[in-house]
Amino acid sequence: MQKYSVFNLVKNALSNHENWDLAWKDPTPKEEYDVVIIGGGGHGLATAYYLAKEHNITNVAIIEKGWIGGGNVGRNTTIIRSNYMHDDNALFSEFGMDLWRRMSQDLNYNVMFSPRGIINLAHSDAQMNTYARRGNSMRLNGIDAVLLNREEVKEIIPMADFSENVRFPIFGGLMQPSAGTARHDAVAWGYARQADDMGVDIIQNCEVIGFDVSAGKINGVRTSRGDIKAKKIGLCVAGSTNILAEKLNMTLPIETHLLQACVSEPVKPVLDKVVTFGAGHFYISQSDKGEMVMGGDLDGYNSYAQRGNLPTLQHVLTEGIAMMPFLSKLKMLRTWGGIMDMSMDGSPIIDKTHIEGLYLNCGWCYGGFKATPASGWTFAHTIAQDRVHQLNAGYSLNRFNTGHLLDEKGLGTKTWIS
Repeated sequence: MQKYSVFNLVKNALSNHENWDLAWKDPTPKEEYDVVIIGGGGHGLATAYYLAKEHNITNVAIIEKGWIGGGNVGRNTTIIRSNYMHDDNALFSEFGMDLWRRMSQDLNYNVMFSPRGIINLAHSDAQMNTYARRGNSMRLNGIDAVLLNREEVKEIIPMADFSENVRFPIFGGLMQPSAGTARHDAVAWGYARQADDMGVDIIQNCEVIGFDVSAGKINGVRTSRGDIKAKKIGLCVAGSTNILAEKLNMTLPIETHLLQACVSEPVKPVLDKVVTFGAGHFYISQSDKGEMVMGGDLDGYNSYAQRGNLPTLQHVLTEGIAMMPFLSKLKMLRTWGGIMDMSMDGSPIIDKTHIEGLYLNCGWCYGGFKATPASGWTFAHTIAQDRVHQLNAGYSLNRFNTGHLLDEKGLGTKTWIS
């Protein structure tokens, strides 16, 4: 691994990016690999990294139809948390939190992990009771949770609307102090650089056009850059999962939807927490550059487009202004959209399939970015050992047949006012 001195940093800062070393190589695909990971987003990169680091499997290729960082790993609101109520989701996400805490050291790359805390606002007594139950469940699973009353919330976020006649009065909230944010592109670059350094081939601009399957076993993949043989293949393509599943004659319990987000013009530091609006689906944090980073619910229709529509943004910002009126004075700087695979119970799928050597990682709903390290770690284990880990045993594909659902809506944040 290349080490960078202060002299190198100064030299590169003044070089106009000329003669910079590549962070990872651009190899020609080999004829055969032990493992091919389809999808060069955060989950795919993390899977390849942990295959090499934890299982010493380095004859691995990551196939990405676009470029590293161009998909959902670069199209999210960077929130990291483990504030789930159900055991399977809570323990999985808290394992991921431990990986987040040491990620910069493990990758030798600053991913700007910021454990600033997240507060889910409550707007009724019933919602406070629900948050108390969730907080108790979190603490039983070793996750930090603090139930806040109205005055405690007001002290932390005084810019919220605490007036007497407000439509959605703030009764209190549930806080996970160790939750926070990270820099999404740094996560992708850190995993990519380390995976490349450990021998993984990162193959960009390489689209999958078909699969080689015979006698119920995967033999390889057909791509726009030629056929590649593989002993094992992992599908890790988020919103494009159904497109690849159709090429395998598979029907999965997921739908592809569009999720939008936006940021405002930068302002001076005003919000040092992640805050969610409990009467709808709106969340907000402030970036290191001062932008107010905001997101909300789905566009409400199936789509493979990475762009949204104005009515959804209007709905999101209306909720934001109801919670924090000062947002009405800010100009929007930019918006973006990401395509997500929404499972039928709101929880992901990390499992083997009925095709020998084919593994599935999908259905992340709203929580794909925060799950990046835990998803990669458990998916790598499932592929390397040909069996699920205890942490992802509940994320089986078969649960939709047996009825053992994990119905948490993929949120862990929102409880409707009642």
